[in-house]
Amino acid sequence: MSWNSFFPLQLLGYDVDPINSVQFSNHTGYPSFKGQVLNGQQLWELIEGLEANNLLYYTHLLTGYIGSVSFLNTILEVVNKLRSINPKLIYVCDPVLGDEGKLYVPLELVSVYCEKVVPVASMLTPNQFEAEQLTGFRIGSGRDGREACNILHAAGPSKVVIASIVIDGGLHLIGSHQKEKGTGDLMTSLLLGWSNKYPDNLDKAAELAVSSLQA
Repeated sequence: MSWNSFFPLQLLGYDVDPINSVQFSNHTGYPSFKGQVLNGQQLWELIEGLEANNLLYYTHLLTGYIGSVSFLNTILEVVNKLRSINPKLIYVCDPVLGDEGKLYVPLELVSVYCEKVVPVASMLTPNQFEAEQLTGFRIGSGRDGREACNILHAAGPSKVVIASIVIDGGLHLIGSHQKEKGTGDLMTSLLLGWSNKYPDNLDKAAELAVSSLQA
């Protein structure tokens, strides 16, 4: 979890336990970067340590950039473990895959997100490129964005916010709450914080998240 994620949540009054999935020299959107990627076994050892000390009760889980299939598969085990302790756990997933037509992560991660991660997420916050990767649906208008949200709802998450959609030269955000029957990390954490304060009003949560970004 990056500083952009946990610091805003702390400002909103949340007690945050950050785990760094990667330790990189800079954002992966740059031409090159150096650093280390935490693997699944290393993550699980941290979970075991928390469990051994009865410290594994959480209300929310937020994931962002993940650099390996091993780590992502272990995230699924973590979700199951946390929900066995707190069935009401809210899992907020920022599926960081890439942007502007370019993948930041290994291609094999896309199928793991589609087939395994999206179905267990409570809230999903992809950008336009990531939403297209997850749905196989090209987004060229607001209507397309809403249709992509519907496709993602059908796969699992009850709340979907697609950020950074370019329509007619303008930048838009589309939020969708399923009815009953670098700034990306910051936006996702703000959405988590505000949606928890306004659980039945995603429009209000998104408005406050955007306002916080612009403040």
